[in-house]
Amino acid sequence: MIGSLEGLDPDERAAFLAELPPETLAWLAREWMFQARDEQLPPDGDWTVWLILGGRGAGKTRAGAEWVKGMALGKDGFSDAPVGRIALVGENLIDARGVMVEGVSGLLSVHSADERPLWQPSRRRLEWKNGAVAELFSADDPESLRGPQFGAAWADELAKWRLAEEAWDMLQFALRLGERPRQVVTTTPRPIPLLTRLMEAPRTEVARMPTKDNAANLAPGFLERVVGRYRGTRLGRQELDGEILTDREDALWSRATVERARVDGAPEMTRIVVAVDPPAAGGRASVCGIVAAGIAADGTGYVLADETVAAAAPAVWAARAVAAWRRFEADALVAEVNQGGDMVAAVIRQVDAGVPVTSVRASRGKWLRAEPVATLYAQGRVRHVGAFPELEDELCGFGPDGTANGRSPDRLDALVWALTALMLGPVSRPAIRRV
Repeated sequence: MIGSLEGLDPDERAAFLAELPPETLAWLAREWMFQARDEQLPPDGDWTVWLILGGRGAGKTRAGAEWVKGMALGKDGFSDAPVGRIALVGENLIDARGVMVEGVSGLLSVHSADERPLWQPSRRRLEWKNGAVAELFSADDPESLRGPQFGAAWADELAKWRLAEEAWDMLQFALRLGERPRQVVTTTPRPIPLLTRLMEAPRTEVARMPTKDNAANLAPGFLERVVGRYRGTRLGRQELDGEILTDREDALWSRATVERARVDGAPEMTRIVVAVDPPAAGGRASVCGIVAAGIAADGTGYVLADETVAAAAPAVWAARAVAAWRRFEADALVAEVNQGGDMVAAVIRQVDAGVPVTSVRASRGKWLRAEPVATLYAQGRVRHVGAFPELEDELCGFGPDGTANGRSPDRLDALVWALTALMLGPVSRPAIRRV
């Protein structure tokens, strides 16, 4: 039945369900294969580790608990036969019990009354009617995993384990039952070496679960208050989107520096510019950096918008830049002309002949041009009005080789031109705006 429903569009699906008897609907309401999102179901293939990276409230705990249930009972889509011994490893025993077993999405909650295993708190184990057993372990005590052996394991919040390497190693030695021992890892990611290695391992399947994908099961107040507040920030991208964010060791900017610069709004600007870094060539990989920035009366610079556009013809990126100039009532449009020369200003003026274009030409490398701007950030003289994830990734990934994570830093280039014009150039002194 479930397979047949997958091929229906929403209207056909609703009509089909409306004709079902109440007892069938009640069964579907409990059936995980019907309720789950695709990323919450075990992947196909010959994998050893199923790594679920998810934000807070994304449904990763439910996915882990349902997987253990399916393995213990030998359910279709999970295991060909019941797995007799399963390890449950949490950050500590309190969290393992409170989240993995007794939590709202834990093992006791995901079973129907007739399938629910017997929970023996004193022995830290669950026992199903078919004889399958799951035992709780603390990652703080790796030695407790010496001796036992298992055919499957669920590791929860791996990125928080204090002794991650030691506990993980002991768990691998214990997975020695059956033809193909498997394990699921559910965690909100952090940039720890173990997690990075697991993601790159050849027999690891990675699933990503941002919080927003589980909005239907979350309180509206949480979505508005927490998701809205932290969207796009480093904390939000880690804790809500399930991203692993790292700093390049030799980068000019750090995540911490950028986070300190973040504000919700900006005061009145004395001067505003829109900077354009045109692509060297066209094509699908081309990117035109477009950044709007302003300076306040106290000399503080504010990054107002990232309007960067990819794979766009000159007329398209020029129109995007002019639209930003109009929206912010900017004083000038600053355009780098190293690649296109006079053509850059000409293309912009084809869109609007009245736009005041200030042409700038790079005489130094990207790193040398960026250093004074990075210093402004270090001095606390620049603010980001909101979050600009792609731009901030370039800042924190930009190194002496002139690339950001191996790519041309087009957004960064535009930012550097904008803040240089406002704060470091010959016309950088604030003045009264006349509009």
